[in-house]
Amino acid sequence: MQENSGRKEASRQAGVRKVRVGPERAGQRIDNFLRSELPGVPRGRVYRLLRRGEVRVNGGRIRAEYRLKEGDEVRIPPARVRTAGETPPASKAAAMLEHVIYEDKRLLVVNKPARVAVHGGSGVSHGVIELLRHARPDLADLALVHRIDRETSGCLVMAKRRSALRELHERFRRGQVEKNYLALVLGDWQYGEQVIDAPLLVTNRKGGERHVIVSDKGKDARTRVSLSRTYGVYSLLQCEPETGRTHQIRVHLQHAGHPIAGDERYGDPDANREAKRLGLARLFLHAQSIAFADDSGNELHFTAPLADDLERFLTRGVVEAQRMKKR
Repeated sequence: MQENSGRKEASRQAGVRKVRVGPERAGQRIDNFLRSELPGVPRGRVYRLLRRGEVRVNGGRIRAEYRLKEGDEVRIPPARVRTAGETPPASKAAAMLEHVIYEDKRLLVVNKPARVAVHGGSGVSHGVIELLRHARPDLADLALVHRIDRETSGCLVMAKRRSALRELHERFRRGQVEKNYLALVLGDWQYGEQVIDAPLLVTNRKGGERHVIVSDKGKDARTRVSLSRTYGVYSLLQCEPETGRTHQIRVHLQHAGHPIAGDERYGDPDANREAKRLGLARLFLHAQSIAFADDSGNELHFTAPLADDLERFLTRGVVEAQRMKKR
């Protein structure tokens, strides 16, 4: 049962603003900057503002990938922003602290549960960021270093200081971060280790829902895939995304003819119904580990154990699926 805080979200119409970028925000991408300046505005709306040229930096149009420089003047157009969101239930906020797997003066890493968004917005009252900020007032400046899908569990890295955020964003940009995922896919993977190199294009379904397809018009995307274990009816794969596109692993595996079990958006509906009957209630995709160097050059490596529901499906549901196939 969902807990209700009793506080309803309010909003106001913000007028045109011009914001001067200080040294603490230099290096931040303009899309991330806007999302912090326009709380509650859906992500798709932010990108439309950029595409239409309604956001200007030093009087000129910019792309979503633009990184701010100290002294830049950003014109922020009118938008309806959230002024007072619901207070997260105390029990949920406290429970998120139990998922912290590492913390120091600069970073905080959690094993994100499935079905929890990384942040609020677009119909989501609060995500990991809001829950942690509520549970720990000292984390008021906590910021996402990267994102993982709401349906995906596993390693999520956040920065406690702006300097750490800038540094890690730069490492991501340079491809100096290694991420590994576990995905259970349909069928017997016969390709060994390979790199799926297929450009991805984000499109919009009816209602503005984002959908990703393989298209020559899309952006370069590469995922290194290797077999961890075969079950015949399913295969457990290690996936290392070499780029960071939206829904990259899910779409690449679908493109390879092996959609992820439980994927309601890109998967096989009949296979998903059968997997659900056998105990898989969600997407079988887990951000197993992430590694990068810290500011002193020391290698940091974080690992999140496989979620209990996925572990149970491997030991019970998959075995049952194998048994049924042999009949």
